[in-house]
Parts: sequence; C-alpha cells; structure tokens
Amino acid sequence: MKLNIDIACPSKPEWLEAVMGDFNSFLQDHADCERKASAMAMSFVAKYPDRKEILPELIETAVEELEHFQQVYQLMEKRNVPLPSSMGKDIYVTNIIQACRSSREERFLDRLLVASVVETRGAERFRLVSEALKEEELKRFYKTLWVSEAKHGHIFVKMALNYFDKITVYKRLDYFIEKEAEVINALEIKAALH
Repeated sequence: MKLNIDIACPSKPEWLEAVMGDFNSFLQDHADCERKASAMAMSFVAKYPDRKEILPELIETAVEELEHFQQVYQLMEKRNVPLPSSMGKDIYVTNIIQACRSSREERFLDRLLVASVVETRGAERFRLVSEALKEEELKRFYKTLWVSEAKHGHIFVKMALNYFDKITVYKRLDYFIEKEAEVINALEIKAALH
C-alpha cells in the first residue's frame, strides 16, 4: 500500500528567494496556515462524526497543527513580528478545493486527498526553508516541521483508504497532484507558504 505521495513539480527557486528575503512575512503567513490546518482537521470531525475509524487521527492532527501554530507564534514573539490582524484567504487551497466534487462521499474523498497534497507541498517547502536557513534553532524547527508535514500527507491518504478502494483513491490522488502543480505554478511568488 502506497501512502507516500509526491508532488508533480518542485517549488521555484524564486519562491525560496522571496521567503529568505522577507522571512518575517513568511512567518506571519506560516502562522495563518497552521491555524487553518488545525481548523481543517477539526472540520472533518464536525462534518463526519460517523467516521469513527479516523476521528482519533484527525483530532491528533488538529492538535499537532495547533502546536505548530503556537511554536511559530513563539518565534514571531522573539522577533517582534505581530500576528496578522485577520486570516487572509488562501488562494492556493481555494483553487485546489474548487476541483472537488459535490456529492457527500465524493467530496469527503476529495477533501482528504486535497489535505494530503497540501501537506506534501508544505513538507517540500519546509525542507527547502530548513536547508536555506543559517540560524541553527530555525533550521532545526523547520526540519521538524518538514517531517511532520510529510507524515500528515500520508495520514490523509491512509484515512481515505479506510472508505474507498485503492484504485479509486490513487486515481483521484493523481488528479489532485496534477491539479496542485497547475495551481502552484500559476501563483504569484511571494514570501508565503503558498
């Protein structure tokens, strides 16, 4: 059973340059993304309370993402970087979600796979950030996040396999991997996770 997924295209070097050039803005966006990731995991719990097989992992993921938010916030405090006054709309995630189908079961599968692809992109980008950073504390922190995000990418595929056959899951996953590549390549490059 294949739980690890890949991305269809690597992040552009210009993205990493933008992040390194304005790391404080990246931290603000990163904090927002962690809050949203925690809320997304809990939204599965709220919408699908009957999916008891995956509730413990969803709750654990939500807590872990909230802990990441706390850790990013602590980094921001050390650097005197304020939290943004509001959470902006994540065009990247919104554009991928637009490709989700609308029936309850199909949407459930699609949203799990979107979460997997988004987490996998986060892992790739946190790896790049970790490798580019000079400050040892930050380097270690982003390496830890890279490992965690990769694990989350696997978890959401595993969850889908509780309810759908492998062929259905992996065919749809391939679709979202390609869709994610289209979306990421069309985005404006800026000091943000997406």
